[in-house]
Amino acid sequence: MIDLKAVRDDPERARTSQRTRGGDPALVDALLAADDARRAAVARADSLRAEQKTIGREVAKASPEDRPAVLTRAKQLAEDVKAAEADQAAADEALRDAQLAVPNLVEDGVPAGGEDDFVTLETVGRIPEVADPKDHVEIGNGLKAIDTERGAKVSGARFYFLTGIGAQLEFALTNLAMAQATEAGFTPVIAPALVKPEIMQGTGFLGAHAAEVYRLADDDLYLVGTSEVALAGYHSGEILDPASLPLRYAGFSACFRREAGSYGKDTKGIIRVHWFDKVEMFSYVPVDEARDEHQRLLAWERQFLDKLELAYRVIDVAAGDLGSSAARKFDIEAWFPSQDAYRELTSTSNCTTFQARRLNIRTRGRRVDDSGRKAPSGGNEPVATLNGTLCAVARTIACLLDHHQQPDGSVYVPAALRPYLGGRELLTPPA
Repeated sequence: MIDLKAVRDDPERARTSQRTRGGDPALVDALLAADDARRAAVARADSLRAEQKTIGREVAKASPEDRPAVLTRAKQLAEDVKAAEADQAAADEALRDAQLAVPNLVEDGVPAGGEDDFVTLETVGRIPEVADPKDHVEIGNGLKAIDTERGAKVSGARFYFLTGIGAQLEFALTNLAMAQATEAGFTPVIAPALVKPEIMQGTGFLGAHAAEVYRLADDDLYLVGTSEVALAGYHSGEILDPASLPLRYAGFSACFRREAGSYGKDTKGIIRVHWFDKVEMFSYVPVDEARDEHQRLLAWERQFLDKLELAYRVIDVAAGDLGSSAARKFDIEAWFPSQDAYRELTSTSNCTTFQARRLNIRTRGRRVDDSGRKAPSGGNEPVATLNGTLCAVARTIACLLDHHQQPDGSVYVPAALRPYLGGRELLTPPA
């Protein structure tokens, strides 16, 4: 959830953030009204409790003549306190609901608009010239690497089998990604794919993206769409030692997405599927280091795609296409010759303190607030959390097959990937 103090101090910044997202600025006013109502409820309850304590002392000292009146007043105060505490509890809940309704405040400089209003920051590499390119499904079938027909037979639409060299590519990409992450100082983690409701809500995935999430109703558990969710919950309810920061984890897990609202999009192949595996970077850092960490995550993503020898572009995602938790997001889109287009392979988001406030993840001492203003040290304050996809395996396999295809149906293997594929320089159709 957003920093309530930052909204109180500069409500117009919060309204501007909402307008930049294409959201409703009235949500900010509703939050401020709920905050005022909650403060008034707390003040009333505190005042009545203080009066109740005073009248309690008066009962002991009252004369026989005055005692009945004092007792009557004490009884009335007890009822008033009970009612005031109920009002305070309701005001607390209303404030939390109002705070949960407001997305994170976007960073200054984030492009306004929707999905098509991104800004291209850089284009890297040479787009391969492929005459009459095949798509990754045709190439994968030729290599006997992908089997979507049997995937649909067994599990339904948007499921698949990776077979033979396809399965080997999964392990190769995962190992390459984990090796890079470990070398960069990340702790490797195999993360659970099922999480509790409070963890899913804490990361912001039960708001606008709730339709994307699979829920196991009998167990009251959710299947994650990214190991970001489990990694964010890893330190929930904890106070982190400032000396331990930054904490960086590289999580591997299966990921599940319902792909609601994507009817007709990428129905062929393994680009947009209901299940895939992924290596996700996740960082806990002090608030004043969040923007620098965001650039580091982007650099590590670029490093990985450079190892795969892909042509790509880096985009600054427009505010209307940000998730509720993100203050800013950078995507890297790689070139697919068969589509004559760039398609997203990785993304990295700075969530500032939004997730940490929901999940109660704090550290000792305060450096700056979410607006970047200096604040006095002391006390426990939320950390910043950031995430970055290092390798969404299925989509990356699709891109490799498409991008590095050869005229004879073989696929060039980037040099960095060869040690994980037995030294192969080409993937060739089996005899």
